[in-house]
Amino acid sequence: MLNWGIETEDDYKVNWGFFLLRSAIVLGILTLLFLSQRFWYRALWRVTANWRALWLRVSVRLTYVAGLFLIILATADALRMGHGRFIPRGSKIAALAGLWMFSALLAFVAVKCVRVVEWLWIRLRASLRPKAAPAAQTAPVPKSSASPASFELLADPSRRYFFRTVTAAAGAAPFLGAMYGFAAERLNYQVRRVEIPIANLPGGLEGMKIAQLSDIHLSAYMSRAQVRRAVDMANDLGADIAFVTGDFITGANDPLADCIDEIRKLHAPLGVWGCNGNHEIYARAEDAAQVLFAQAGMKLLRSENVQLAFKGAQFNLLGVDYQRERTSRGHRQQVLADAAPLVRRDMPNILLSHNPNSFNRAAELGIELTLSGHTHGGQIQVEILDHRLSPARFITDYIAGLYTRPLGASSRLILGQNGAADGPFVPAQLYVNRGLGTVGAPVRIGVPPEITLIVLRRA
Repeated sequence: MLNWGIETEDDYKVNWGFFLLRSAIVLGILTLLFLSQRFWYRALWRVTANWRALWLRVSVRLTYVAGLFLIILATADALRMGHGRFIPRGSKIAALAGLWMFSALLAFVAVKCVRVVEWLWIRLRASLRPKAAPAAQTAPVPKSSASPASFELLADPSRRYFFRTVTAAAGAAPFLGAMYGFAAERLNYQVRRVEIPIANLPGGLEGMKIAQLSDIHLSAYMSRAQVRRAVDMANDLGADIAFVTGDFITGANDPLADCIDEIRKLHAPLGVWGCNGNHEIYARAEDAAQVLFAQAGMKLLRSENVQLAFKGAQFNLLGVDYQRERTSRGHRQQVLADAAPLVRRDMPNILLSHNPNSFNRAAELGIELTLSGHTHGGQIQVEILDHRLSPARFITDYIAGLYTRPLGASSRLILGQNGAADGPFVPAQLYVNRGLGTVGAPVRIGVPPEITLIVLRRA
């Protein structure tokens, strides 16, 4: 029976559920941003209220209001899909705006957490305090004399001093950390060399070197000079082939042509190849990126494959646009849905896919090596009790570095009676590049920008 585009009741519920969840997340983020800005606005007013110099008090308040207005304009620029801008391109205001919003939000949350802990501590102390016995009928106590009950109601000065100190530290730490992540670690480009064993690798491909860049995000947070520095570092590696795995820009207002003009300076005997990321989709720049790549003598692979030869041995290079895991209506969909005909069985396959979550399907299809980006390594990563905590954990199991799964049909491992896999374990490999740029806030902490040198080895 033909559906004629009519949704079933289950489809309707899924669509509404997905819409409500997405709306709740957006509303929650906006609410937190508003509350954090109101918190710091009121804090500034309270602090400056005690200043005797009227001119100083007024000038500081006006400066804060003007800065907040510029932050709102910079945020609006980032959210607009058109090409108009409130703030000129290249201005540092956008970077400072992102830095302030990020720091202020984290500091607000940290201060509120300390206050919640203090509230719980007071309630716990009150519940553990022994209750006073009923007082006998005695003469009234004069108001001037102090009773034990009145002493109990007095604030504990050591407790108040401790929580005031912790609150101040909690409020200052995000600002100090953000400044470090902005001024130091965000610009600390590092080369990571990794040797990846490939199943059934021909002898000619042994030792082939791949340079990978990802997530450049040329924008107010990333200048052309910084991209040029990364390209120069990649060229110094002497790679045989170069890959750029998506997210050349952040939004529609960013200069895609400038980014690709810097990428074209990559040098490799087997050429420069790339794929689109999710931000090319958001900016509606997938086709433009493909054209600019071709004009620069490079190739952007979009559900395409090509066979390349190195020292007499061949390999199959595939590339796809960003792989969405859900439709715009919230339904799950198969990633790499059109990739199966592109896979070769007679030579190794290397896939360029911006989204690392396509790795599971790539392994099932028999693709030996997948190269991805997208996560930025979370941009912020902290280690607590030997556990690394990263925001990227909310969107993927593949945060950064090298991962392995069974290849082909063995990716759905059938275990024998003794718990061992039936047949030899043939690995598929994924490498997730930590990227160069940033999104949301121009900050990296514990996740420096990465230029990857991959060396292929025979498994």
